[in-house]
Amino acid sequence: MTDTTAFDWRSFLLKWSGEWADSLPDGETRSEDDEAARRARWLGFPPASEERIAGMEERLGRRMPPSYREFLKVSDGWRHAGGFVWLLAGTGDARWHNDASGLAVTFEGYLDENAGPEERREADLWRRGLQLDVESDITHVLMDPDDVDEDGEWAVYTWASWLAEPPKRHANFLEFMRAMHRQFHSLGARRRDGEPEFANDTTRDLDAQVEEARLEALRGGWERAAKALDEAKEYGRPRAAGLGDQIRRLLGQTYMVYFDGLATDPRYAPELLPPLVAEHAAHRYRDDSTLTFHLRGADDDLVSLAYAILEEVRRGTYRYTAAGPFGEAVERARELALWGDTDGAWRTLMSAVPLWEPLGPDHLAPLGWVADPLLGPLLTPERGRELLSTPRGGQPGEAPGPAAGLDPGGLAWLAEPDPGGNRTSYRFVLVEGVEPEELPGRLADGDDAVLSRPMTLWEARHALRDKREFSSYDDRALMAVGRAGAGWSFAFDGEPAPFGRQRFVSPAAAAGAGTRAVVVWSGLRAWYGEPFFHLSVARDGAEQYAFTYADGEVEQSGEIPRALDPKRFFGGQEDVAEVERSLLEAVAEEFGASLPRQALVTGRLHTFTTRSWTRPPRDGETYAVVEIG
Repeated sequence: MTDTTAFDWRSFLLKWSGEWADSLPDGETRSEDDEAARRARWLGFPPASEERIAGMEERLGRRMPPSYREFLKVSDGWRHAGGFVWLLAGTGDARWHNDASGLAVTFEGYLDENAGPEERREADLWRRGLQLDVESDITHVLMDPDDVDEDGEWAVYTWASWLAEPPKRHANFLEFMRAMHRQFHSLGARRRDGEPEFANDTTRDLDAQVEEARLEALRGGWERAAKALDEAKEYGRPRAAGLGDQIRRLLGQTYMVYFDGLATDPRYAPELLPPLVAEHAAHRYRDDSTLTFHLRGADDDLVSLAYAILEEVRRGTYRYTAAGPFGEAVERARELALWGDTDGAWRTLMSAVPLWEPLGPDHLAPLGWVADPLLGPLLTPERGRELLSTPRGGQPGEAPGPAAGLDPGGLAWLAEPDPGGNRTSYRFVLVEGVEPEELPGRLADGDDAVLSRPMTLWEARHALRDKREFSSYDDRALMAVGRAGAGWSFAFDGEPAPFGRQRFVSPAAAAGAGTRAVVVWSGLRAWYGEPFFHLSVARDGAEQYAFTYADGEVEQSGEIPRALDPKRFFGGQEDVAEVERSLLEAVAEEFGASLPRQALVTGRLHTFTTRSWTRPPRDGETYAVVEIG
């Protein structure tokens, strides 16, 4: 609650008037009233007496809200309230709008049959509101006698058709006038060539505030810095938007984040141009010519660089680099992320943030990495706050505690429904003591025994759209590879073909040549067919044990460890989701392996196509081959 009656209106209005007078270019033609106001350094009028205010209230049939009354006691009306209201009403001009504009019908036309009472009340503002705009650029200012707070203050609404947005609410008349003062500053800061510099005590105080906010951000005090920068941005101060956008981007915000000219500054382009371009690339519907809108003022070389980065981002080949110890940490982090250890990659990056150095005075944090296809998926709002809270750029401060890791570890997370409900069946191979890049040689043949560039699983499947031949007997899995904890590598398929029990051939033996391999294929929650689950384990190229649960029965072979005995999991009216979780926990415990959830769900990994998981058809078995094109 704000005591609006204690506000020093006279000092505020005198300062505003002086700033306005000093901002006027010499030799500009002005009206007599404006020229008189400039000489007097006063945009207002003589104060209204209590009797005059009471007479207005009697005429209107309502007592005026406190902040408007206090304003009238200092000035009975106001010139140039912001940039678009040239005369604001005093006691003589304030009047009930009574839909003089005809806008009530317009706004009611926007309502549908599901509109609630609040929406209808908002549309009715044009009938009940008190009109304060006397002369304006098609800008309406209405005080709402039905929107009243505990202090008796009426909300003020402003609306201009050319803004193409709903009416803007201000809590009271004082907040409206403060907003108009900010608008005056914001417009005044955009000087044309030849116009005098827009400088006054307010701008100097705000510029000092921006500089202190910059240092505070580097010390890790990003919340205080963001608040100060947002205030300065509303006043149109240079640097404020560009600095604030860097904070917003690391918090995961991308809407209206353009870095305000810094991305086109050659000093900062290596860090700020990539995230700007990556955001454009994320929206496939955008025409590439629109990218130049955010590159205004850039030279031809920088525009060419932007489009080159755009192509790299789209191909998934953009690679972020940085100088010094932080740059070295970036390379280590990329290698960890490449094989699925996204938590390790993040910890590696964060360990080097205190050693990071800005490219110039308007650079608050490393940002180019968010466009890197391997590093960008590491960012979450929580991690962004951790980075922003870390002192850097040579500034002192206390480092924050580490953000929680995103990978739960183990395998049981696979039993949890994903947001889209798509992960109902999956299969994976675990191989002990070999590197991920060795897996194609164990699970694929010929040209398939090579890894693709890192990509999401969706991108990998999309890349196979040119496949021309499909067979009902051939089940060659598209699998992502990475490290599965200490001493293990994995190959994972999150959208396997239907499970064919009669023709299924486990790849465990081939994968386990000279080592140990584990194969899991789960369809306990599959959308179609009967629930099933398969586990097989091989050592030195020979299967040691296996079991398959399907059609309500278990087939098994070899000496299965007690912890994995299917009798522990199947045999009653069990909850298949809970059985799946228990099985995965048992497998993880038995072999000490895990799969990286974040890398598989949102990251980019190498992929390859395995040899078929089914045996060839026997004599008399039918199958179909479909060729396209």
